[in-house]
Amino acid sequence: MTVALSVVGKSDVGKTTLLEKLLPEIKRRGYRVATIKHDVHGFSIDLPGKDSWRHTQAGSDIAVISSADKVALVRKVSQELSLNEIAHLIGSSVDLILTEGFKRGPWPKIEVHRKEMGADLLCTARELICIATDEHVPMEVPQFDINDATGIVDLIEERFLKPQVGLGEVRLTVNGAMVPLKPFVQDMIGNAMTGMVAALRDTDNAREIELVIKIAR
Repeated sequence: MTVALSVVGKSDVGKTTLLEKLLPEIKRRGYRVATIKHDVHGFSIDLPGKDSWRHTQAGSDIAVISSADKVALVRKVSQELSLNEIAHLIGSSVDLILTEGFKRGPWPKIEVHRKEMGADLLCTARELICIATDEHVPMEVPQFDINDATGIVDLIEERFLKPQVGLGEVRLTVNGAMVPLKPFVQDMIGNAMTGMVAALRDTDNAREIELVIKIAR
């Protein structure tokens, strides 16, 4: 199960600075982490004249650049992907996904707050797991000093990353889009699949099961 959280806050409040403090602390504890940054202006990593740019100009819908130490994928989309769809692309290769921004996104949030930026917060208490701040905020959620990466990661680890007993998370995607599942549906699908897989050979100690069904038309 990949945990996904968003670091949000007003412009220039220090979201990137906090992420730069959180990431080394998360890595120090042995977790794998991915980050997502929203760019409202658009971006390009397949620069004009480069081979990947020539591939996409010639009609490739997905261009992959691969080397010994990294891989990059450029995929054309007809509309902006949702956070859940982006998380599906990342898959289960990480333990934690952190986004910078996406204040209206669906994931639990850490809000960065500075006194000099005004008293109002962007999020409600229900949306937040904590606040990173340079002053006390009159809201009933955990609050940490804006530089206390250790304390914030302690909270993330305790609430989201330490192993939990039980089935975990079941995700369903149809045509690449995440389909929301109620807990009882997750349990029904998960228990059925784990039961079938347990009856197969060479499936001892299974930690994750992935099934892809392509429907012929």
